[in-house]
Amino acid sequence: MKLRKLGSQGLTVSEQGLGCMGMSVAYGPTDDAESIRTVHRAIDLGVTLLDTADMYGPYTNERLLGRAVKGRRDGLVIASKAGNEIADDGTFTGRVNGRPDYLRKSVDGTLRRLGVDHLDLYYLHRVDPATPIEESAGALGELVAAGKVRHLGLSEASAATIRRAHAVHPFTAVQTEYSLFTREVETNGVLASLRELGIGFVAYSPLGRGFLSGRITSVDDLPEVDFRRIAPRFQGANFDRNLEVVRAVVELAARKEVTPSQLALAWVLAQGDDVVALPGTKRRAYLEENVAASRLELTAEDLKTLDEIAPPGVAAGDRYPADAMAFLDG
Repeated sequence: MKLRKLGSQGLTVSEQGLGCMGMSVAYGPTDDAESIRTVHRAIDLGVTLLDTADMYGPYTNERLLGRAVKGRRDGLVIASKAGNEIADDGTFTGRVNGRPDYLRKSVDGTLRRLGVDHLDLYYLHRVDPATPIEESAGALGELVAAGKVRHLGLSEASAATIRRAHAVHPFTAVQTEYSLFTREVETNGVLASLRELGIGFVAYSPLGRGFLSGRITSVDDLPEVDFRRIAPRFQGANFDRNLEVVRAVVELAARKEVTPSQLALAWVLAQGDDVVALPGTKRRAYLEENVAASRLELTAEDLKTLDEIAPPGVAAGDRYPADAMAFLDG
């Protein structure tokens, strides 16, 4: 696995990370034993960036990752996130909380659940509209000064918010959804701002929540308890329109004798050396397929064809249901 510099603050990570959310929530039945084997296999294959969050569960995914990395911590970049408010009884409040006191409390719980003495990368998971970003960034900077966190990140933040936060304390990474289906960062100023400021970009859901794998041809292919069943891009006419794009990706992948997932991941990686892909999986077979995408070199003609197949704005439907879309900054 090749390495890339994530931002200009000295952090180096594998060009593909491993998103761990689906090991605990959102995508149907889970299997902790297979998930742990998947994490171990990822480490063996050179994946160093492992990504979780306190809200995944809540809490269960951090505990699972803690079990998986026990005894294998050296050389890993462990990332977690906070800001989707969780009450003392472990339930979601439905609010975003970026207040300094909440972030200080959250990081201590995350460190305890992961069984580590510091986080390599800590994100504000969502921007709190009721708390000035300068206050949130200042509190996160205090965690760096205290040695609890090495590097800071933002998730789903606008270009203006990123600039304001970075003016308070240097940020290393911004994590936002990015794939052939989701290219807004190219047009809303986010990617340009990151490059100007020397902040790295982590692309989550680079496979369009599995749609770009080509394995989903009907909503009936999804487990009964699966977040995607309520996601707008997987609904009705939106699904049918998006499936047409996927079929074109599948055809190009077949001509190149690779899988659609590998083609989609290679496209993300080709968008710049400052871009790190974060595919999520809970199975070793899919992990190995994804990692192999790092060996795929796309030609200028391939990239041109993919731009024609999936230009910015091609996907039908919002990325999340309306209530979750309201939490996105800008």
